[in-house]
Amino acid sequence: MISTTIARKVAMALSGLFLILFLGQHFTINITSVFSEKTFNVLSHFMGNNPVVQFVLQPVLIFGVVFHFIMGFVLEFKNSKSRSVKYDSFKGSANSSWVSRNMILSGIVVLSFLGLHFYDFWLPEINYKYVEFLPEDPNRYYGELVHKFHNPGRVAIYALSFVFLSLHLFHGFSSSFQSVGWNNKYTIGIKLFTVAFSLLIPAGFIFIAIFHHLNG
Repeated sequence: MISTTIARKVAMALSGLFLILFLGQHFTINITSVFSEKTFNVLSHFMGNNPVVQFVLQPVLIFGVVFHFIMGFVLEFKNSKSRSVKYDSFKGSANSSWVSRNMILSGIVVLSFLGLHFYDFWLPEINYKYVEFLPEDPNRYYGELVHKFHNPGRVAIYALSFVFLSLHLFHGFSSSFQSVGWNNKYTIGIKLFTVAFSLLIPAGFIFIAIFHHLNG
């Protein structure tokens, strides 16, 4: 049982680290939209038409998202089931942070956001290329991105979702390194890096949304 639980935690950590790599790559491309419409279009066109990205990496990414969240729910269910002793009063904050106690909550918010994000960008892209078979336009990506942020309500939803993503990363990123055994003399450096990543990347995505809302 213990070995099975450890295996699940390692699998959860590895899938999380994989998704973090994608998040960093996704941010790197999106932030170029703030500085150069042409660069953003070039990078987006490459990602959207490269067969390795579309037919190898994209299915792997989708599998990684589904696997990570299913494994999260499984671990939460197993942990809840294993608590045979019930306490009349438990001060969780005395032993763990609010973030660590509510990873499922932040995960559900992030998962809901991913559904919206897929609806906003992935489904229209699939429809454009494989349903309507519209002529390829390498300069369409910037306009499509800016259009999504005209609505202040959508911008607010994106911003709130990235706040919850930051909370989710704040605990999960550093915990992933611990789960895979990278808890050594570099722990302090890893911790600082994970904290910086957890704060700066979501803040960067919020900045992108607000920037295009104000300047679109």
